[in-house]
Amino acid sequence: MPELINVEVAYATPEQQVLIVLSLPENSTVEKAINHSGLLMRFPALGLTAVGIFGKLCELNQLLKAGDRVEIYRPLHNDPKEARRQRAAKN
Repeated sequence: MPELINVEVAYATPEQQVLIVLSLPENSTVEKAINHSGLLMRFPALGLTAVGIFGKLCELNQLLKAGDRVEIYRPLHNDPKEARRQRAAKN
């Protein structure tokens, strides 16, 4: 039987943050962790266009290591440069 590793899967909306702790077999992928987390059922509109491990973008087929935190990123609605300009204009 393969050894288990503990990983976390994180997702945040403006209203809430969700962190799921999982035990998965070694050589599990980011995609497998997301599927096992139940977040796709909890947030049906969730897209997997951008995912990462500890803030660094990665692919869904990336292998996980013990202690990794998988993060699911939401798409940006505003261009970051434009948002800074708008905040600066208010001040």
